[in-house]
Amino acid sequence: MYREKIKVLDCTVRDGGLINDHHFTDDFVRAIYKAISKSGIDYMEFGYRSSRELFPPSDYGAWKYCDDDKISEIIDGIESDVKISIMVDSYRVKEQEFRPADESPVDMIRAATYVKYIDSSIELIKKCHDLGYETTCNIMAVSTEIEPDIVEALKQLADSPVDIVYVVDSFGALYSEQIKYLVNLYQEHLPGKELGVHCHNNQQLAFGNTIEGIIHGANYLDGSLYGIGRGPGNCCLELLVGFLKNPKFNLTPILKVIQDEMMPMLKEIEWGYMIPYMITGMMNEHPRSAIAYRNTPDKDKYAEFYEQMREAEE
Repeated sequence: MYREKIKVLDCTVRDGGLINDHHFTDDFVRAIYKAISKSGIDYMEFGYRSSRELFPPSDYGAWKYCDDDKISEIIDGIESDVKISIMVDSYRVKEQEFRPADESPVDMIRAATYVKYIDSSIELIKKCHDLGYETTCNIMAVSTEIEPDIVEALKQLADSPVDIVYVVDSFGALYSEQIKYLVNLYQEHLPGKELGVHCHNNQQLAFGNTIEGIIHGANYLDGSLYGIGRGPGNCCLELLVGFLKNPKFNLTPILKVIQDEMMPMLKEIEWGYMIPYMITGMMNEHPRSAIAYRNTPDKDKYAEFYEQMREAEE
């Protein structure tokens, strides 16, 4: 199982921030950073670099913006080899300045996009590459796209300086056969590029689908502590570390921070596998309808929600 090229990225704060509008306390983020640093995980993603013009600070916490100075404040005094990443929605960001990488605490910029906005992603990747950052392109909601459009996007990325391209199962709709097919498709059209997988857990397949990606050559793997993330969440980082059998990883600090930080938070914020999210995953739909339903008095009337979703499809 051990493969030296494999890199693991923790997206606890970034993906988890989609639940609470990124209002994590400094103490929480610092605790996660300390634990990830002790665990040997390769990357930690702090959040989004979003435009305040589009996303007003009155509505969001600091990790919606991930200012360099704010990140530096969190990591100051903590001994760590973990690399820091941030994500940018390339299709909805106003022009902003990035410091050169050697002047920033950030090592990797991840450009998130949809196939139809691939040009915006490539523009951002070129800019960040020239500044010295590692770069990824995370093509979201790939389960909704037709293959010719995916291939055209991949061909454009092949000609860009992007380092890693991710297969992203945004709706938790994909099965192992589809992960295999997509990883192979990406490999065919992205010679020389590394591939990653980012899986959501609507159908309790995030961990299994991540393993399927590994089997077929994906070397960059996303996970979050106790699977935290919007709706059903992501591949559990603790499962992934346990599976990889890499001697550099230390599971103890991961379990300790889950015990100390994640379990108390779970009493306040809901995430994880639930039947409404299973239904949206089966139907290859964004989980927003299930999230909205979970905020109603009927949140546990699963059959009614299923029938509502079926009627909406007709």
